[in-house]
Amino acid sequence: MKTLETRCRLWVIAQIAFAALFLLPGIVFATEQSQQRQQGRAVNQAAKQEGRSTKQDCRATNQKSNSQCRQDKRDTKQEGRQEKRDIKY
Repeated sequence: MKTLETRCRLWVIAQIAFAALFLLPGIVFATEQSQQRQQGRAVNQAAKQEGRSTKQDCRATNQKSNSQCRQDKRDTKQEGRQEKRDIKY
């Protein structure tokens, strides 16, 4: 017959193993979500910078009015937001 101490140790080990089986998928999912958020942020920052460049180039060439250049910038940023959504969902 096993001693009480041995049974307690086995019970604790079994509980830890059982808990690990349920927590592991959640940890993996959280890590995947974190990577998606980071990729989304990177895309968003790139879209902002691209929008700035688009507007500066537009104004430098003086081909369009300021409001048309602003709209080009908005369109560029919106494309970046859509790309971010594609990554996350």
